[in-house]
Amino acid sequence: MRLNELRDNPGATRPKKRVGRGPASGKGKTAGRGVKGQKSRSGVAIKGFEGGQMPIHRRLPKRGFNNPFAKKLNEVNVGRLQLAVDAGKLDAGTPINIDSLIAAGIVRRKLDGVRILGKGELKAKVDLHVDGISEGAKKAVEAAGGSVQIIETAKGQSKKDQKEE
Repeated sequence: MRLNELRDNPGATRPKKRVGRGPASGKGKTAGRGVKGQKSRSGVAIKGFEGGQMPIHRRLPKRGFNNPFAKKLNEVNVGRLQLAVDAGKLDAGTPINIDSLIAAGIVRRKLDGVRILGKGELKAKVDLHVDGISEGAKKAVEAAGGSVQIIETAKGQSKKDQKEE
């Protein structure tokens, strides 16, 4: 079988129903929409309308909170760092920061920074310059002889901090 020989199963696709094309089609005149009323016209928007009853999205209580100041960080496990060092994508001799992680293909985009998590094993001595690190990851890095430096991104700083610089 080749790509140019691929076909749908018989009966898998049906021809498009042409509505409003005369009485012989069986779907002429009103095109199967019935007569008059909101639903017979275009631009109907009645999703969630419950006939005047209080809609469910208004009956149920609102819960939770979305923090507008929360940082969206890339999460990387120490085991993933070790795999990248073993594969030669990361140089353990140079400081590892967000730019080197993007270049190595571990992180796709910058977001608000990177946070290292403790899943996996780390044998390489690495120098990390990251926005956050878990306790377990910090112990793993220091046990391997590496160091951790927490950096503050510009987005994480307050206006007062930025004026002082």
